[in-house]
Amino acid sequence: MKIATLVIRILIGILLLFASLSYFFKFGEKPALAGDMKTVMDGFTATKYLMPLAKVVELICGLSFITGKFIKISAVILVPISLNILLINVFLMPEGAPIGAALLLGNIFLIYRNWDSYKGLFVA
Repeated sequence: MKIATLVIRILIGILLLFASLSYFFKFGEKPALAGDMKTVMDGFTATKYLMPLAKVVELICGLSFITGKFIKISAVILVPISLNILLINVFLMPEGAPIGAALLLGNIFLIYRNWDSYKGLFVA
């Protein structure tokens, strides 16, 4: 189980690093967006802060997963981002849903593996 945890952690870290670095350094071609997805992304871009904020959080969490430092807090911070990635893909761009699902499930798996660390959060 330790090997599976390590593999999932590293794969999620690589995915997050690639997604955030490609946003900041513009390597590769961005796929052309159309319809509702274009409208949503134009709205995110118009805020001037939302996409950079999300990408910085992805970068920090990706570095955390790759280095093995602060994994527990990074997994919690990543939950709303990974859930949002999945839901946007499911409703607006279904071809990206498997990647979003893999990200969310991997993140939930990492939280499950460290569940003893989170138990104190749920005590009244």
